Amino acid sequence: MPHRFQNQALLLPVVLFLLLMLGFPTLLNIVYSFSEISFENLRSPRLSGWENYAEVLRDDAFWQSLGFSLRFGLGSAIAETALGFFLAIFLAPLIRQHRWTLAILMMPMMVAPSMMGLMYRLVLHEFVGPIPYYWELYLGSSPSFLGTEWAFSTIFLIEVLQWTPFTLLLFYMAYEAIPRDMCEAAAVDGTRPWRMFWAIEAPQLLPTLLIALLIRCIDGFRVFDNIYVLMGSGPGGSTMSLSIYIYESFFKSAQLGKALAASILLFLAAFGLLYASSRLIRRGAKA
Repeated sequence: MPHRFQNQALLLPVVLFLLLMLGFPTLLNIVYSFSEISFENLRSPRLSGWENYAEVLRDDAFWQSLGFSLRFGLGSAIAETALGFFLAIFLAPLIRQHRWTLAILMMPMMVAPSMMGLMYRLVLHEFVGPIPYYWELYLGSSPSFLGTEWAFSTIFLIEVLQWTPFTLLLFYMAYEAIPRDMCEAAAVDGTRPWRMFWAIEAPQLLPTLLIALLIRCIDGFRVFDNIYVLMGSGPGGSTMSLSIYIYESFFKSAQLGKALAASILLFLAAFGLLYASSRLIRRGAKA
């Protein structure tokens, strides 16, 4: 058998598995999103055209959750990428000398997001939480960290604290992969450290920077578990992400067609973001 056909034969089980596990449910959900459907008629849905999509697009809560997801995803991705980039460069000598410090820095990333939300729900509780207690004890009246005014800032900070180690790890590995002979040659020529960083090291880290920004932006855009455990959709829907909107439409309101239509829109938005980012990464790599 020719080598090309051998490769295709080896890939065939994986392709069939993905089609079975992902392709069939996706196709079924697309059909359901164009149907008038409930738990009683799952086996025989009635097609309703674009009605579910029109209902979603008319819903103010959908646009509010979409705006929240965009702000949260993009903002947290930028903050985590910037902090991870700075910490990777700043702590590289320490990590290079004491490898065990990298394991300590990775610890927040090891905690499940839902557990992180539960932990901070207890820590920031207005009546029994230690942080509000000591804040009020030493600084006067404590803000309501889980209230309307502070809700976004609280979950934003928790997200950044948990996932900055991920970007730090990416940047540190990319920084260590830079050929040292280039830097040594530049140092012999009298290049100053800052000039060496911007002219030699930073361009080498640019693809990693774009990849880290893309991964964290997509992950922040579809965030669900830690926010839902911490405060749900929040006071007045102030922390309702698009994933929480879909969850509540499906399980609380039993509007299955509307929830599936919103999930298809979420998929298209994430796919568009991924496509635009991949083009940006390829353009940055060529530059």
